[in-house]
Amino acid sequence: MLKRNRILLVHPLGYDAAAAAGDISRIANIMPPIGLASIAASLERRGIRASIIDCYARPGSDRAIRDHLLAERPAFIGLSCTTSSFLDGIRIAGMARATLHGVRTVFGGPHVSALKESLFPRFPSMDFAVVGEGEETLAELVERFGEDPSGIRGIVFREGDGGEARFTGYREREVDLDGLPLPAYEKLAGFPGSYKLPLFNYPRVPNTSCISSRGCPYSCSYCDRSVFRRTFRFNSAGYLYEHLRYLRERFGVRHINFYDDQFTFDRNRIEAFTGMMIDRSPGMTFNCIVRAEHIDRELLRRMKAAGCWMMSLGIETGDASLLARHRRNADLDRTGRAIRLIKDAGIRTKGLLMMGLPGETEESVRKSMEYVFSHPIDDFNLTKFTPFPGSPIYDTIRDHGEFDEDWEKMDCMHFVFVTKGMTGERLEKLYRDFHVAHYRRPRVLLGYAAMLWRSPDSAFRFFRHAGAFLRFAGSNRRLAGKEG
Repeated sequence: MLKRNRILLVHPLGYDAAAAAGDISRIANIMPPIGLASIAASLERRGIRASIIDCYARPGSDRAIRDHLLAERPAFIGLSCTTSSFLDGIRIAGMARATLHGVRTVFGGPHVSALKESLFPRFPSMDFAVVGEGEETLAELVERFGEDPSGIRGIVFREGDGGEARFTGYREREVDLDGLPLPAYEKLAGFPGSYKLPLFNYPRVPNTSCISSRGCPYSCSYCDRSVFRRTFRFNSAGYLYEHLRYLRERFGVRHINFYDDQFTFDRNRIEAFTGMMIDRSPGMTFNCIVRAEHIDRELLRRMKAAGCWMMSLGIETGDASLLARHRRNADLDRTGRAIRLIKDAGIRTKGLLMMGLPGETEESVRKSMEYVFSHPIDDFNLTKFTPFPGSPIYDTIRDHGEFDEDWEKMDCMHFVFVTKGMTGERLEKLYRDFHVAHYRRPRVLLGYAAMLWRSPDSAFRFFRHAGAFLRFAGSNRRLAGKEG
């Protein structure tokens, strides 16, 4: 008999578990599923027993999933999926149904929030989908197990046995972020040690990630808007400070990476938060993502004093005309000034870029390289443009080039889209050339050498996995040589 007040939440790996040991991106960064931890905490507060299995942190968890289903017999299994992990989620849902008769499958995340009911005819193992934020919607769905779900806003469900899928509409109110309990980090096996921030992006361990806002006030062509739509909300400074203090006291966390898209958007919040960190420091440092419009010299001084160790800025491309096509208020000169202000404040700088946007050319790639190399950027992250469902560009993407909509490859690590005038092979070579040129620069090499003492755990991880990194670099050099 199913236990109606129980649910198993699963974070799929997204690919064959046998490949996980050699996955460079996974070796370099394992982020905890904070969204699932938040949902689990909210469910527990309402008397629903929630468990989490994170297949990304622990590949090969199929047996653990089956054992949990048979032992606990939850009425629901929830799967939080990106586009690239969705098909793995479908596989797990089918396995769950074969293991525990009658278990209901619930999908959430950006992919299902964007595509909604259009997914259901193709994937019969889907019983429900949660569209948008999951805390309130999923709790209501579990509490009404066995009842008619048509009155629950924010879900897609099948009408009758094998009937058509129907979306019940968006919820009328967004979740009050300060009203949420802190994420149930304790339900993540091995937390915080099982999770790793990107190499050379932190000074100390243990460390973890945190999200203190939802949504974004801007509307770039490439950003998914399906979960939070056009809203932008954030935790108060007091809630944020208590969140960090809890992580320090409960788990010994010493460094936090904020994954908010716009951490400094509300200056009053950051002034209040930094004041608390300076006056009552919990002994922690932090990273954050900022936009050039929302920082200045005085704010940076306060953030440095409060423990800010590194800031990332979304540059995207060093070609001003290309950037203007995809991003509002594009101003590379202002971004350059912001980079120098951050560096002058003694904060490590990281540039976030993407290659392969519609309209990309060899000249625009050259401009991106020149831009990065002419500014005091310590580290950079260059992703491969991916037109995700839910982004403004998705509906018209085939007008701009060739799009191979292979969901498993839509992870920002593959050129699934090739803009007109380019080829996939040429983009790959330009991508490799960009990385090789960056890491050969003496200033960059000296900066990484300094990480031996500034981030000793990163250095240990790098040397521990040196074989994998060297194989990856070697394959890139061989391919570059063949194509050159």
